[in-house]
Amino acid sequence: MIKILFLCGSAAPGKDGVGDYTRRFCARLIQLGHEAQLLSLCDLQAEAYISENQIVEKTAVLAHRIPRSVENMQRLLWVQYIINDFQPDCISLQYVPYSFNRKGLPFWLPSFLKKIKGNHQWHIMFHELWIGMDVNASLKNRIIGFLQKLLILKMLRTNSGITISTQTHLYQSKLAYLGYDATILPLFSNIIKKSVTVKEFAEEAEELRFCIFGTIHYGAPVTKFIEDLKQVLTTTKNKKSLNFIFIGHCGTAIEEWKKVLQKHQINFEITGFVTDQEISYFLSHSHYGISTTPYILNQKSGSLMAMFDHHIPVLCVARNWDVKGFNQQSFSNLINYKNQESVKEFLDKKFIASTENKLESVVSQFLKGLRK
Repeated sequence: MIKILFLCGSAAPGKDGVGDYTRRFCARLIQLGHEAQLLSLCDLQAEAYISENQIVEKTAVLAHRIPRSVENMQRLLWVQYIINDFQPDCISLQYVPYSFNRKGLPFWLPSFLKKIKGNHQWHIMFHELWIGMDVNASLKNRIIGFLQKLLILKMLRTNSGITISTQTHLYQSKLAYLGYDATILPLFSNIIKKSVTVKEFAEEAEELRFCIFGTIHYGAPVTKFIEDLKQVLTTTKNKKSLNFIFIGHCGTAIEEWKKVLQKHQINFEITGFVTDQEISYFLSHSHYGISTTPYILNQKSGSLMAMFDHHIPVLCVARNWDVKGFNQQSFSNLINYKNQESVKEFLDKKFIASTENKLESVVSQFLKGLRK
């Protein structure tokens, strides 16, 4: 049995993807007989310090929530009190720079972490590193990214025995360039899957359903993709009509998709905010998924993992986002859209089942990494 305290930015259910991820992680550890607690250091949804039980899959997770508005001295006192009381064997920082500072520059964090006392092992999960690493990044983003990189180096130098994880090969390569070894800890879906599968519903549908889940990223070649998709379908035996389902809060970039779909007289639905159960329902009723996250960043997409968890093959329709000196290996259930040939390959794609992104597998991998 191991005792683990997870640190993140916010622990408001449904308001923060990393908080939701960490809560499910805690619940699974507890189900396995370990002790795990969640501590949010800069909670925007908490007006005062609070400790509460948050329920995940019928498992109670103790969450301590510290408001972002408090002074760091008070923040440290609360953190140290929790650590002294819980006596964790490991503290795992779930790092996203913007979780700890609105501008993504938490200058206070490295020295804050260094002041924390206790007989524990440190682990850092880098959900994000720094901005401005792509070849077309603006000067402003490059400058901010340089400062964010310096903050990461300062954090890592506070303790020589830190265990480091990340979920993308890109971030792993960037950390290696800085001189640090990071293991890949794959992302898992935050959406709890219903017992039904996509095969039970979607194959009997009279229309071909494509789903887009979560925030839509700008710059996707929407017009060219829809034109290629229609052209490919005219040459196949599949005469089903098309329907696009936009699930959740998709953001302003949905307007371009709506405009193109209307121009081509393609049906679409917009669900708006829906519960996790409803999300699972819509995913279970879809044949294919669309990701607008740049291809080399898809390993950090929770929406993609939710589609994979529902056995949906996914086509990446996104803007070009390349990093000098890095080539992403291909994904088994994700195809990068380029032209009609890639669309045809995608439509013929059969989903390849894997346990790589299953919660149980990820938690097991995490525990093995700590025991080394």
